[in-house]
Amino acid sequence: MTTYGVGILTDVKIGQGITEYLQRIDATLEPYDGHFIVHGGEADVLEGKNPGAVVIIEFPDRTHAEDWYKSAAYQEILPLRTENSVSTIFLIEGVDRTHRATDVLA
Repeated sequence: MTTYGVGILTDVKIGQGITEYLQRIDATLEPYDGHFIVHGGEADVLEGKNPGAVVIIEFPDRTHAEDWYKSAAYQEILPLRTENSVSTIFLIEGVDRTHRATDVLA
């Protein structure tokens, strides 16, 4: 099942660290077939408060997502993000197009 890496970032310090992280992250995604589907942008908040910058990376499945996060290449650049932002990061599986809201009740 398609798995998404979701990041919610606040207090991002734009500078050399984040710039280097952004310059290097794409190369870490390639071997795991990961690609950005949301990368920041202006949120049109309809309810609640703005959570921060939202980033969503799509992977073919959980194994690819977990392997990317644990990879030496990503672990090498991870401090560039963690030292320059406050982040909530998680993996979550998607649902297929036949999914209905009541499916979660089963």
